[in-house]
Amino acid sequence: MADVLDIVERSFSINSKLGSRLEAAAEQNAILRIGWTNAGEPVPKNGELGLCPGLPKGSKLRALGTLGSWIAAFGMGGTFTIQGDSGSFLGAGNNGNIITCERNSGNYAGFGMMSGHISILDGAGNDAGACMAGGLLSIRGNTGSRVGGGMTGGLIVIDGDVGSDPGAGMTGGRIIINGRCPNPPEGVALRPLTAAEQKDINKQLGDKSHEIPKDAICLEANDSVTNQFRENIVSSGDLSGIGLVPGEEARKMHYVTCDTVALIGERGDENTPIALPLPMIPFIDDAKELKLPKDTDVELSNSLNKQPFMTRSNPRNNDFLVVDTGNLSDVSKSISQSGGLILDFTSLPSMDSEEIDGLLVALRSMAGKQKPYAIIEGIGRINALHTQASYHNVDLAICKIEDSTGISEAASLPLIGRSNKANLEGTDTDSGIMLGFSVDAQDLAILSATGIKAICCEIPMVDATDLALWIQGLYRNLSDILRELGLESIDGLNRQHLRALDHETAAVSGLRLAGYERPLPHWFAR
Repeated sequence: MADVLDIVERSFSINSKLGSRLEAAAEQNAILRIGWTNAGEPVPKNGELGLCPGLPKGSKLRALGTLGSWIAAFGMGGTFTIQGDSGSFLGAGNNGNIITCERNSGNYAGFGMMSGHISILDGAGNDAGACMAGGLLSIRGNTGSRVGGGMTGGLIVIDGDVGSDPGAGMTGGRIIINGRCPNPPEGVALRPLTAAEQKDINKQLGDKSHEIPKDAICLEANDSVTNQFRENIVSSGDLSGIGLVPGEEARKMHYVTCDTVALIGERGDENTPIALPLPMIPFIDDAKELKLPKDTDVELSNSLNKQPFMTRSNPRNNDFLVVDTGNLSDVSKSISQSGGLILDFTSLPSMDSEEIDGLLVALRSMAGKQKPYAIIEGIGRINALHTQASYHNVDLAICKIEDSTGISEAASLPLIGRSNKANLEGTDTDSGIMLGFSVDAQDLAILSATGIKAICCEIPMVDATDLALWIQGLYRNLSDILRELGLESIDGLNRQHLRALDHETAAVSGLRLAGYERPLPHWFAR
């Protein structure tokens, strides 16, 4: 573990030192070097990850050594050369970088690329060019399985053999192969390269000493086959089968002020936590929609402006930027203005610990290391979510209910509770939940009573004024609930305040059945 932490800290340090020098070097047309001393002596890097994210236009870097994952990701027009090997996700989310890897690259090279040019000179692993939407990925040497998987645009040129399932799930773009190619999967057509295409591709490659011959083949999507996407299975339940009952505390008067604030990312002086006025983080696709009219009442405006949202684009300075496969190439544009990060693991490829570290280093180097960060995973992988969150010191582990399992909200509560106790006790990681519907004050109180710190949910409407009124109403109603229970703070809620209102809810949740006032007997069985 010490070696891993050392690599992560070295990587952060390199990115931090580069940040202030990149624009100045670009103006002077100078090349910055990683892996050499100031005197020019080679000191090859070994395992550093997440280096040089979001390179700006005109910047030039050269690195020496064997680097880890997520190198030169989220580029915006820089030039990056590796004299050595690279790990997984080289140039992922590229939007303009020109990247050259002089030796081998790992899996998912060019993942989610939008534009730019990535050249790999000694072969690549599996899933090269997966989910590409544009740009050029050229590989000399053999390439692994599923090259170009799920790509929607762009060009992949391979001078070597490819593994199984080339182009699996592609709906656009082209894959040019000068080597052995197995039969492509359903939905992918194999045809000869035309003379015009050969000329155009060699012009794009721009290397007279290494051109694609006329007998190369082309893979592209077969229009006659419609790609079938699995429909997401949603939960069939809600929280209506759970009620709230008072404990021994006396009811509070209607004028008593209640504290409903939750803090995300409390780590002393290590970072800057985000305050949630309500224990929720609503989701809106574009935070531009949160702009209120100029004549809006000040109190109403404050209700919306102080409430953090999670969004995929244009975050405000207290919003969480959601990072998923669909917006990788746009991350660099808005990440620095966000208040925190949320990585959607239900959308991104499965990653091992080194790859997750690489992604976190790259993103946090751009966003600011002090900002809180969270990860999302489905309820079916709750133990893996909490284990990863604890290992990577994540601030908030968000469990998504509506994954492919169909597990209901009530049934998820004991799963989350057991995993919290086994994996998150004694750590700085808080537990969150992501619902597929818009919450009310009762939902917020119930889930807070189970120990969940933040509830992520859909919004009931998009209009900014209506959202501000919704948030105001939630605060009033949640305060009413707390006063009725005899509490002045949401922190006073616990499982003793919860009751299952019907037998089915009691059976799956482990809560006390109202009237029976105990959990059902099978929860005590060994």
